[in-house]
Amino acid sequence: MKAYFYDNLPGDQRLPHDSGRPVDVDTLAKLGVLYYHFPDVSGVDELASQRGYRNRDEITVSPEKMGAVYEEKVKTFFDEHLHEDEEIRYIRGGQGYFDVRSKDDDWVRVQLEKDDLLILPAGIYHRFTTDESNYVHAMRLFKDEPKWTPLSRKPELDENEHRRGYVKGFLG
Repeated sequence: MKAYFYDNLPGDQRLPHDSGRPVDVDTLAKLGVLYYHFPDVSGVDELASQRGYRNRDEITVSPEKMGAVYEEKVKTFFDEHLHEDEEIRYIRGGQGYFDVRSKDDDWVRVQLEKDDLLILPAGIYHRFTTDESNYVHAMRLFKDEPKWTPLSRKPELDENEHRRGYVKGFLG
């Protein structure tokens, strides 16, 4: 895992966009973003048990697996959004970037690779993209039935109870 402020320069979203300003794990934790490294799935199983994640699935994001919809899907994942549930991803192969908003509303880019696990709290604005390899294989964990409902950022979303809870708990 490597985390840093996004450079906001034009160019393909799959490029590193590394500003040269690193962000450490403690700073991520203050945003509610939790990072773990599990070289074995047993660590994921233990965390799932501790946090009450009862369901999981796996997804491969690549042109080979997704075909013609790949580019459209990657653009959809990169649209700034939040979820009303935690988002948990364990990287089984490949690499990808999760971008999360800092306390000052700047983007922090988190580069994940094999054996990295990231937990994003409900209500945090974020986005995702593959890197230039165009390949990531991830396990998704869920507390209830698997669902992935993105709510795109817009002013009225600030009144969403999950967004308000996030702001109060981590940004307030």
